[in-house]
Amino acid sequence: MANIEKQRAIIDFTLASLMRRKGKNAALLVVYTLVVAALASVMFLTKSIRSEAAAVLVDAPELVVQRMVAGRHEMIPLSYIEKIASIRGVKSVRGRLWGYYYDPVFGANYTLLVPQESPPEEGKVAVGQGVARSALAEVDNIMPFRTSQGALFTLTVARVLPAGTELVSSDLVLLSAADFKTLFGIPDGMATDLVAEVSNPSEIPTIAAKIARLLPDTRPIARDEILRTYDAIFNWRSGILLAILSGALLAFFIFAWDKATGLSAEERREIGILKAIGWDVGDVLMMKLWEGAALSLTAFVTGVILAWLHVFAGGAALFVPVLKGWSVLYPSFRLTPSIDLMQLAVLFFLTVIPYTVATIVPCWRAATAAPDSVMRG
Repeated sequence: MANIEKQRAIIDFTLASLMRRKGKNAALLVVYTLVVAALASVMFLTKSIRSEAAAVLVDAPELVVQRMVAGRHEMIPLSYIEKIASIRGVKSVRGRLWGYYYDPVFGANYTLLVPQESPPEEGKVAVGQGVARSALAEVDNIMPFRTSQGALFTLTVARVLPAGTELVSSDLVLLSAADFKTLFGIPDGMATDLVAEVSNPSEIPTIAAKIARLLPDTRPIARDEILRTYDAIFNWRSGILLAILSGALLAFFIFAWDKATGLSAEERREIGILKAIGWDVGDVLMMKLWEGAALSLTAFVTGVILAWLHVFAGGAALFVPVLKGWSVLYPSFRLTPSIDLMQLAVLFFLTVIPYTVATIVPCWRAATAAPDSVMRG
């Protein structure tokens, strides 16, 4: 009980001491908080976008089969379906028609897709929210395209896809198979790629190897490979941001070390007085430990809260273009809060622990010296 009272008295004195030097401490606190907020924003944003991508890809095909010619993706004959379906463990195989179309008027790339279920009627399209905003494509409006032969080809907007699907449909244009083939000049019996469903997901690598042996000009791609690719992309992009911010972090460490290790004459005189009135070395070090902890924890908690607001309430306006990539048709969606506790713990040990420890070194030197020599400076 006595020890608790002693610690409370030390904390009260520490807080009063911090308030006496509020200008210096406020400047340190602002810089400290901004550094933590910037680093935490990158971590929150990367984790959230990665989680969103994983949630979207849950419904992706288990296995995609592409035809490769000279190392590039080419149209695949539908006759390959029968060969792949003959492999034991393959439940179903179907062809897909999809591709990209560049709109020179609005400078945007659209993803054109023929849906398997309920495709639009011939001459009609359904567009995503990003396309609707960019091309002013409202219901019953006409969207002009150029075919592969350069002829004008117009389609009517039948509907705009719901805003809730914008993460995956922002740049999407759904159309019929006949319109797709007319637009791109695709002959009958061809598809962009094939998608296969398997009976046992654990057999996907085995089935993919069998497809590659049976059809040497194809490349099977499993859903897990797509997920790993997205992880690698977001890790690389977040690494770029963290590398840029590492300069700010280094500058902060220099600033914090200078503030923490350079005791002012007032602080040295304060320590000398405390030693003269009976404080021992342990008490003085505990006071400085509480002081460093109070500043660093306040900056850490405030920075994390600011990062949370920046990413999940403000849409991460400062960093999201780097992590989402370059595009005219950015999807507009609210990020779902997702936090990696391990990353947060690493951030804590990188920012809080070094500063707190740095406050102890100069204080220990002053506390172990004679009180009169410390007060004389």
